[in-house]
Amino acid sequence: MKVLVTGAAGFIGMHLAERLRRDGVEVAGVDDFDPYYDVGLKRARAARLAAAGVACETLDLADAESTKAHFRDRGFTHVAHLAAQPGVRYSLVNPGAYLRNNIDAFGAVLEGCRQERVAHLVYASSSSVYGANHTLPFSEDQRVDQPVSFYAATKRANELMAASYAYLYRLPATGLRFFTVYGPWGRPDMSPMLFARAILAGEPIKVFNHGRMRRDFTYVDDIVEGVVRILHKPPSAEVSSAPHAIYNIGNHQAVELETFIAELERLLGRKAVKEYLPMQPGDVPETYASIERLAAATGFAPSTPLAVGLGKFVEWYRGFYG
Repeated sequence: MKVLVTGAAGFIGMHLAERLRRDGVEVAGVDDFDPYYDVGLKRARAARLAAAGVACETLDLADAESTKAHFRDRGFTHVAHLAAQPGVRYSLVNPGAYLRNNIDAFGAVLEGCRQERVAHLVYASSSSVYGANHTLPFSEDQRVDQPVSFYAATKRANELMAASYAYLYRLPATGLRFFTVYGPWGRPDMSPMLFARAILAGEPIKVFNHGRMRRDFTYVDDIVEGVVRILHKPPSAEVSSAPHAIYNIGNHQAVELETFIAELERLLGRKAVKEYLPMQPGDVPETYASIERLAAATGFAPSTPLAVGLGKFVEWYRGFYG
């Protein structure tokens, strides 16, 4: 088993590559070190991987020829595709980045997997694909044809592209819909980092929809455990169907945003200055994952309590940023 982890200098990618290496798996990483957020943080993650014995090469996956050559020369048996242009709100101002990094790049990865007969492609989707769906908890059986952000539209497009390749070329592929991942080494554009930095600096935090938000916060180690288990379980297919599957990975618990903020305040020992604002375009008021399908397939369900996960995040944050 030789696993390519794309986006290896990213938040989830670093944790996944590190875990696979600990398990004794041969791992190779790639990342384009895009400056969407602090490249220094990405370099620090890559350095941590290097110390663990995982090389993270620079590769722009949207460069189809370079990606093709990388697949051809390395002999990967499995691919965990986590590289993407993230961020719901940024997709409103720079949709072109999402076309290039989420559509073109994923197309190149699919081609690499097809040409080199990869045994299993596991790729990151998102809870954002549920869009305007109001039936909770979100289930994989629900329709997802009403995206409310361009980011969500590109992630849903990835699912359809993978399903097509699975059907046409019998490429085993699994999409994982991640629900609000948090933890050490997180992204600076996500609420834990934004809130922690502002709270410690005595600056206001932006609380959208006047605080009436609920999120299925999922600790990063739970996400990684799910990815690792799914990597070993490629979907099968009858002659007339496609070897393609989709699973939610969430904590199966919708937490009030105000509860999340209160727990972060307790751990930081500071009170937040809150600036209440309307709902942002592209956002949804609530996410909540049904995880029965994941549990049935893998015997695993995320379970890290918010207080435990946030405690580990705060410990890392204080150590890394001082």
